[in-house]
Amino acid sequence: MLSQAQIESFVQEGFVRIEDAFPKGVAEAGRRILWAHTGCDPDEPATWTRPVVRLGGYSDPPFVQAVNTPVLRDAFDKLVGSGRWLPRESLGTFPIRFPSPVDPGDAGWHVDASFGTETPDFMSWRANIHSKGRALLMLFLFSDVGDEDAPTRIRIGSHFDIARQLAPAGEDGLSLRELAANGFEESAGRREALATGRAGTVYLCHPFLVHAAQPHRGRQPRFIAQPPLHGAEEFRLHRPDGAYSPAERAIRYALGDLPSNPTKA
Repeated sequence: MLSQAQIESFVQEGFVRIEDAFPKGVAEAGRRILWAHTGCDPDEPATWTRPVVRLGGYSDPPFVQAVNTPVLRDAFDKLVGSGRWLPRESLGTFPIRFPSPVDPGDAGWHVDASFGTETPDFMSWRANIHSKGRALLMLFLFSDVGDEDAPTRIRIGSHFDIARQLAPAGEDGLSLRELAANGFEESAGRREALATGRAGTVYLCHPFLVHAAQPHRGRQPRFIAQPPLHGAEEFRLHRPDGAYSPAERAIRYALGDLPSNPTKA
């Protein structure tokens, strides 16, 4: 279960890493299902001809089990608030990355949008200061991921920069095109972390965290899921009872609404 130190690290850095968040056997069962849909042979690297294969959402038992372990449900309560998130019965897109000298073409810094996704132009998808539609960004490691295995890159503390960028835009928020207009320059000087770990590790990230993919320089394909945790309500930044979740507190820190306003990490 999350400690208070881990919760405060989430507020300040924008993410928390939970080892053994779901069983290794569940990860293995999930990989078997995913391999069958890649069009590749796990024992024949010659069939790994693309740098990345994207698979859609899966609701098979291993994936439902992975996202509903007691440790994760407790973490959702502690980071977002009990009753403020919606249970998942599936896991979202799997970008499966293969060792390859070919540029995958999708390794730019970005944040994930949370509403307006009905349009096919994904650069018009939007995010707002209340993170409408998304309570967390999550990274589920279904394979061991080392430094060379295309781990997701994270800009530590960058959720503060995005909160400050979104605040003036109000309820309408900004599109991905608008957020990316300056190449996420505000967070360019921040330290980076790599989302590495054993299969069964989960990274729970603030929805405003700036992150990026990278080419795979290792030996074995990397399997992760990157679903959102949907919110039962939008973040509320003015609660009369002061019962702010850590995800909300992080935004209030960024906007100077709490005494300890973090500076650049």
